[in-house]
Amino acid sequence: MNFKVKILEEHGYESAMLGLSLSYNKPVAHMKGVADKIYANGSHGKFLETVQVVLDITAPRYWYQEFSTYRIGTSCNSQSTMHTIMKKELTQDDFVTPIFTDTLENLNYQIAWYNKATTKESKDSWFQQIKSNLPEGFLQRRIVATNYKTLRHIISQRKNHRLVEWQEFCKYLQKNCRYKEWLE
Repeated sequence: MNFKVKILEEHGYESAMLGLSLSYNKPVAHMKGVADKIYANGSHGKFLETVQVVLDITAPRYWYQEFSTYRIGTSCNSQSTMHTIMKKELTQDDFVTPIFTDTLENLNYQIAWYNKATTKESKDSWFQQIKSNLPEGFLQRRIVATNYKTLRHIISQRKNHRLVEWQEFCKYLQKNCRYKEWLE
């Protein structure tokens, strides 16, 4: 499986603590304990929205369809299928699991014809065909900016999901985020 996730950046902790200090009229230095207490009491607090996480994710198209459920507080920049799929011959490594050889050969045949096309209409037609035939297991890389509140929500809903990608995603975050306790 070629599913990958990596934390590129994690920031906003100081701003979150400053915002929390305004609510409690206490110095910022005392806010980590307050944040932990708020979280432990089941009140997840707005401060979690301020702690930002930027992720580098390589996942199949079917996973991104489910991931789009969590669009609040999330921004994505993706590898454009339109601009990248026609640049090279596809291999089994471009998919989360192997696809039928006939399907792979057919896609590469269509890509070759797309690259030979000389008119915009012909290129558009081949492109539409390729997009229509592209399996959901096709891997795409995206840079995702989100926050602790959204990640906490994802983990609570998806950590035991039957798709292994969700389980791996949740485990990775629970292991690698700076404030793991706020994701539980």
